[in-house]
Amino acid sequence: MTTALIIGAGAGLSASLARKLAARGHKLVLAARDISDLGALAEETSATCVPCNARDRADMERLFEAVDATGTPLSVAIYNPSARVRGPVQELDPEAVEDAILTTAYGAFLMAHHAAKRMLPQGRGAMLFTGASAGVKGFAQSSTFAMGKFALRGLCQSLARELHPQGIHIGHFVIDGGITKTPEDNPGNARLDPDAIADSYMHFLDQHPSSWAWEIELRPWVERF
Repeated sequence: MTTALIIGAGAGLSASLARKLAARGHKLVLAARDISDLGALAEETSATCVPCNARDRADMERLFEAVDATGTPLSVAIYNPSARVRGPVQELDPEAVEDAILTTAYGAFLMAHHAAKRMLPQGRGAMLFTGASAGVKGFAQSSTFAMGKFALRGLCQSLARELHPQGIHIGHFVIDGGITKTPEDNPGNARLDPDAIADSYMHFLDQHPSSWAWEIELRPWVERF
């Protein structure tokens, strides 16, 4: 048995990931700024919940102490948090922009920093990061989100080149579109189903080291590029 960590846990994608990882036999640690809504998911997946602001160094240190306390090796670490501040660049609040970028990118670095310390001695593990189309193309009045997601993508590309040869698999997922459960009566819904996205994360975990990918773009089949 090994431990899987999900940072930025909540409803939607992270809940789908938690269920699939639990079904694979992982011990789960779920982290979020506010864990008050995670009770049902934690009970369903036998997860440990830890309050954590991902951009805060002390919080992240405490989180990984909780990971160590599970008593099993960390094999999967997933980073979901992001923040955006929309509006014309001249009107943006610099403090809010700073917080958003730290949440989207710096927190991801902190996860990689602490996860690598635990995975490298094992010679194996996987770190998966939830990106967005804003990480490959900037949109008007979305400069903050673009900066954070471009930084996240650059981090992942660098991590892949550094850590793949050492047995640590890096996955960056460009999510192009909104996420919501696909209605049974509307299979052509132009949004991404969280269970389907989670299946792609699991596929990354199952890839053979001789053909590891580091990035994949996911978008609804009805959406134009």
